[in-house]
Amino acid sequence: MKITRLSSLAAVSAIAALSLAGCAANEGGSAAPAGDSTEESTLSGTLDATGASSQTAAQEAWVAGFQTANPDVTVNYEPTGSGTGRENFLSGASDFIGSDRAFDDEEVAAGGFGACTSDAIVEVPLYISPVAVAFNLEGVDTLNLDAATIAGIFAGEITNWNDPAIAEANPDAELPDLAISPVHRSDDSGTTETFATYLAATASDVWTYEVSGEWPIDGGEAAQGTSGVVQAITSGNGAIGYADASQIGDLGQVHVGVDGEYIAYSAEAASALVENSPLVEGRGEGDLVFDVDPAAATDGAYPIALVSYLIGCEEYEDAATAELVKAYFEYMASEDGQSAAAENAGSAPISDGLREQVLAAVDRIQVG
Repeated sequence: MKITRLSSLAAVSAIAALSLAGCAANEGGSAAPAGDSTEESTLSGTLDATGASSQTAAQEAWVAGFQTANPDVTVNYEPTGSGTGRENFLSGASDFIGSDRAFDDEEVAAGGFGACTSDAIVEVPLYISPVAVAFNLEGVDTLNLDAATIAGIFAGEITNWNDPAIAEANPDAELPDLAISPVHRSDDSGTTETFATYLAATASDVWTYEVSGEWPIDGGEAAQGTSGVVQAITSGNGAIGYADASQIGDLGQVHVGVDGEYIAYSAEAASALVENSPLVEGRGEGDLVFDVDPAAATDGAYPIALVSYLIGCEEYEDAATAELVKAYFEYMASEDGQSAAAENAGSAPISDGLREQVLAAVDRIQVG
């Protein structure tokens, strides 16, 4: 799919791949700033990327904006899911990837990233979004649920919508005598890992499973990708699931209990959680990975935030690939790029301070 203008975004639905004629690089080339028609871009070429389906709406916006400024480039982004994206980066099948979790310490230590000529990688958090707990319950638009109740629902311990744990927190809601139908991701997903991390950190007495990108419990309804989960919830009265907040549309929304308050998801509330978190220690200078602790959420911060990374090499064999990845990452990190993603995807724009860190990391991309 080639997106030619931002106004076309509203007509774009779930996609298998995104193509961008936007910005590439021959050695010595230059990218015109997005939206700047006074400077002609000299970049051309193609990038192939895969990864997080949660980034779909943001990638639509980035594709459109980047193409407007740089018409001789094609960037193919296929939303395969984070796990497949990381596999493709390791095998060398993707020039860069999107992933809802960064490579962990063990993976970084092992190296062997097939797309790169060294083991040094660039990981930058350019898509920050709340993970919503969404439901489909006739006549109910919002529900207040604390961590233990959410964990109990997904662990299969709370099985009916009129359960006292739900009713006590929602005295004004007309809760039916109806079975709860939890929906989870069937694929290895960073969204699952984000949600499981929240459950383990905030309701460890109930959620006793190991945190990973794979759903740990048999039973319930499984669906492929973000769009699959949303469709499954939409199709069944009584269903509840977790998904990137930008994708849930008109589904009911859970307000999550934090310090005695119930917090609705928002870009600002998710950004507050992430920006108050420390960087993981022991990583390379281009590897900006945050240690987000949902249990530390306070003062209106939404505790379930997806931090989705763009991941590339510090060193590429091909000069055009290096310059193209660098230019595209710079656009995604820019104020214009972050604003475009926020408008189209509901994500939380990174702060100016974080942007400075990200651009320093991206500047390390070069030919090896």
